[in-house]
Amino acid sequence: MSGQADDLHMMEIFKAVAETAGHAILRIRAAGCAAETKPDASPVTAADREAERIIVERLAAAFPAIPYIAEEACSAGLSGCDTHDGFFLIDPLDGTREFVAARDEFTVNIAFVIGGRPVVGMVHVPATGESFGGLRGGAFRWRTGAPSPERIAVRRPPAVGATALVSRSHRTPETDTYLARLKPAEIVPMGSSLKFCRIAEGAADLYPCLGTTMEWDTAAAEAVLTAAGGLVETLDGTPLRYGKHAESGRDGFANPPFIACGAGRSA
Repeated sequence: MSGQADDLHMMEIFKAVAETAGHAILRIRAAGCAAETKPDASPVTAADREAERIIVERLAAAFPAIPYIAEEACSAGLSGCDTHDGFFLIDPLDGTREFVAARDEFTVNIAFVIGGRPVVGMVHVPATGESFGGLRGGAFRWRTGAPSPERIAVRRPPAVGATALVSRSHRTPETDTYLARLKPAEIVPMGSSLKFCRIAEGAADLYPCLGTTMEWDTAAAEAVLTAAGGLVETLDGTPLRYGKHAESGRDGFANPPFIACGAGRSA
């Protein structure tokens, strides 16, 4: 799949699949579910596993020739897959800590990666009904009750100063040092890949991530942000790469520190 029509078709399927997974997540949350701890000390719930099952099954039915990497399968030690011709990168419930804490800042993330870069991405926010899509040709937002998607784009930081978003659960001293140097007008804690989407829609300007994230945490949201005119770069100015596990195994799924921003990097 390579053309814009193919990308649009894929994005539509991603949206439907993510919404179905999101409905399942909300049903499980309403019924109550406890968190378990994975070997890397991160939490996992029945909602993570059910959402991943739905996404994997439906993508396999729609695109049987495209392999996938999904967070819970990888965390369970399942073998990786061949990614050289393109693959899906799935985080079925990004922001599990927010989910467990009864906050609404959790998302469903699905991306299609070619050549180490995310080219189609969908981020769905089950608690609000919002969805954000990005592809080669633009970025879009769907809101509950709206008849059609809206195009979204990043903004220039306002004259009063930039709004910086920081991880609610993974804020690091390095992040605080970076922000002290940058001196944004406002610092807003937020969970999950939703931070990228708020920058993409022009509601914020910057997200410094100087802690550990994994490829499935960022791929879909990076596709949205870059399609909206934003930028995601490592601290030395290079783009994130996806599918690194083929070179370095399980540890290859980790991202280096990066800065996500809107119209131009601030520092």
